[in-house]
Amino acid sequence: MGDGVGTGLDLPLDKVLVGDCIALMRQLPPASVHAIFADPPYNLQLKGDLRRPDDSLVDGVDEAWDRFDDLAAYDAFTHEWLTEARRVLRKDGTIWVIGSYHNIFRLGTALQDLGFWVLNDVIWRKANPMPNFRGRRFTNAHETLIWAARGAESRYRFNYAAMKSLNEEVQMRSDWFIPLCTGAERLRDETGAKLHPTQKPEALLHRVILSCTQPGEVVLDPFLGTGTTAAVARRLGRRYIGLERDPAYAAAAEARIDSVEPLSESAALVTAGKREQKRIPFGHLVERGLVPAGTVLVDRGRRWQAVVAADGSIRCGRAQGSIHQVGALVQEAPSCNGWAFWHVEQPGGRLRVLDEFRVALQGEG
Repeated sequence: MGDGVGTGLDLPLDKVLVGDCIALMRQLPPASVHAIFADPPYNLQLKGDLRRPDDSLVDGVDEAWDRFDDLAAYDAFTHEWLTEARRVLRKDGTIWVIGSYHNIFRLGTALQDLGFWVLNDVIWRKANPMPNFRGRRFTNAHETLIWAARGAESRYRFNYAAMKSLNEEVQMRSDWFIPLCTGAERLRDETGAKLHPTQKPEALLHRVILSCTQPGEVVLDPFLGTGTTAAVARRLGRRYIGLERDPAYAAAAEARIDSVEPLSESAALVTAGKREQKRIPFGHLVERGLVPAGTVLVDRGRRWQAVVAADGSIRCGRAQGSIHQVGALVQEAPSCNGWAFWHVEQPGGRLRVLDEFRVALQGEG
């Protein structure tokens, strides 16, 4: 047991708990986890679409677990576990729920009925989908993830800059092209058969966890399976709580997680976007001596010069005001980002943009 980061509550951090997910979630304190990733039973419609021509189940699907007596029973189960998930989720937390066409629409309805606020639906487009063996339908080449905040009022976290960085400085879209879990990543039993029929790829969880959490925050997975969520959370420096009803899956998950080497603290850091950056007035740089009064500022082309005053204003000819106001006035422009417009000349003639001084002060905390 340990203290939940940012909660002050007693939580079974970095543990895999074996048992019914609803009963186990009821033992957790309210508002104690930052994010939830859930891959619930699909409620498969096993009427040929997931059977091979010889009538065997594809990938050893656990028919007993995935079949409910009727849709009402599945919906009741869904509402029950989502109710507990919402109770343990922090007000500023978010939940990811993944499913196929068998269940995702029912999951989406339940999320909205319970007060969650849907932020995105994300299409996981599989690079190597399973073929449709009977040839009577399109190849099912994707699954859908629903990303939702706890409520409409939630001030949820979205690491926009980190997602953009992950995507080569292009905005991350809501369609993700990621291969199925294969090769050495796929867990297998002593016969070489796949240990779990729906093991998710670590690349998918990497993107999910990186998008909405910071290092040290708590990620809960109510349907842990063979531990992908927990393994990726550990690697990324997050805390995890995994719930799994099958002891064999739980044991495999624990062994897998134990083999993961966490990233260093610096490697686990998330790129901060402008919204997450601490607001720092230019005057703070003046009073701290980073850009002292009397400093001469110039634009990149050295067309204009401005002198820094003790109160954080600057003067360029008759124009006086903030770095933004004076920058706009000299250019006869409606507005100006003074942090990017004005520079300080360094020894040797190199120009250093003002924003670099602000970033340095932000880094001091």
